[in-house]
Amino acid sequence: MSVRVLVTGAAGQIAYSLIPLICRGDVFGPETPITLVLLDIPFMEAVLKGVVMEIHDCAYPLLVEVIATSVEEEGFKGIDAAFLVGALPRREGMERKDLLAANVKIFASQGKALANHSSPNVKVLVVGNPANTNALIALKNASKLSPLNFTAMTRLDQNRAVAQLSLKNNVAVRDIKNVIIWGNHSGTQFPDVSNATASGSKLPFTAHDPALIELVQKRGAAVIAARKLSSAMSAAKAAADHMRDWWQGTSDVVSMGVISDGTKYGAPADVIFSFPVTVDASKQWKIVDGFELDAVAVEKLKITGAELLEERSEALAATSSL
Repeated sequence: MSVRVLVTGAAGQIAYSLIPLICRGDVFGPETPITLVLLDIPFMEAVLKGVVMEIHDCAYPLLVEVIATSVEEEGFKGIDAAFLVGALPRREGMERKDLLAANVKIFASQGKALANHSSPNVKVLVVGNPANTNALIALKNASKLSPLNFTAMTRLDQNRAVAQLSLKNNVAVRDIKNVIIWGNHSGTQFPDVSNATASGSKLPFTAHDPALIELVQKRGAAVIAARKLSSAMSAAKAAADHMRDWWQGTSDVVSMGVISDGTKYGAPADVIFSFPVTVDASKQWKIVDGFELDAVAVEKLKITGAELLEERSEALAATSSL
């Protein structure tokens, strides 16, 4: 039996890089058949047809069926995993609160569609920004589903930090562990390398390197400045990494935006906050306890937590007007 996988914003840049990773088995396993569902807005239907043509031309052995649609109910029907990539991008002159208000409509509707049409065990990864609060809005509107079904992507930030450590210390990416992204996928995020190791040994760097923190926080803007387009290849790879670890399990500590109950690391309750997690064989993530936070880290977690509370307030206010 195939795994039914939804990608929204399927005619966009990130999806174009993500779809091959899904179809060739990088995410759900090299022996797992895939039914791929592609959802985008009616305006993008012609582009979506071209994407489907290319998927067919790739002749993926694991791909059982590809379904392209602009109808939300059809897109969310029976899905086991969802990559919610599609979101309204921030445009010139748009305030963050305007972006939140616009995306509330999208993710409130998708939350309801998830509750009404998807598998009760669906794994939902929100990629579209502002990812943490978009995930919260989807969660709030999916009354039949567990909050544990929803996550936001901060793996791109983790991958960026790991790559910089690899370059700085001349060690292999695969050997670096325990790099943590705390909080929001925004400029307030806290990339924490104070616990990082390579092949089990601590790396020789200052625990909280301001240059590294700023580089990771502003990496997305730097890519746009250089490429004149937002991160797509790296975002797709991070989404695939996130869902692979969630679906297949991992004993490595990885960063995921998950629902906070207010009892871990001083994070506020009822926001989607990025924590260090592991995932067991039943596909259940668990926040990892025991990481020590010094005064600098505590302050940075307060800042990113406060931003998430502000975003939640603005987003819920916008929801009430729907």
